[in-house]
Amino acid sequence: MEIFTRLNRKSIDDRQIDTLIGLSKGILADGKVNQSEAEFLLTWLIQARTSSENPMILNLLDRVSAMLQDGELDEEESHELMRLLQQISGGEVALGELAKPSTLPLNDPMPPVAFSGSTFLYTGTFVYGTRRQCEDATASLGGINAKGVTRTLHYLVLGSYVTDSWVHETYGRKIEKAMTYRAVGLPIAIISEEHWASAGGFF
Repeated sequence: MEIFTRLNRKSIDDRQIDTLIGLSKGILADGKVNQSEAEFLLTWLIQARTSSENPMILNLLDRVSAMLQDGELDEEESHELMRLLQQISGGEVALGELAKPSTLPLNDPMPPVAFSGSTFLYTGTFVYGTRRQCEDATASLGGINAKGVTRTLHYLVLGSYVTDSWVHETYGRKIEKAMTYRAVGLPIAIISEEHWASAGGFF
């Protein structure tokens, strides 16, 4: 009986992933993700969770729930969700595969990360979780979460799913602004998610 239960579970999971891929392609057909599409996806994910333990579905549910927690899908969240759906539907990066930071404007060498009293801003899509989860993790160590790139920002953290084509993405504006400040000698560090997480003991 246990074998049949496992086989049935796998069959359900496979069908749901196929459906999720189809939904992702449909949502992405017009090249953007709007509020109603995100809400529809959230409803489907909640229903799918009742009969599936697939980590892809559970992870996406957590992220979409967090994005819509305040009742509004902002522009950056829309692009973040679009990136995730592209990964699921067979885009340029497979879900779980980290982007190669070869052309990202990261500080080299990476600086020490002091959390207490320092300001942090996050951009891109993170392995750790949503931006809010990253902010909560930083706040737990005494860090301060900034609203944008300013002259007083200490660290701009790039999510692991930021790709080499960052300059063409919405979040590229934050990176460019941080680079400008850094170039004139302001102490703004552009660091990777991995470096941030390692310094904070989050992974």
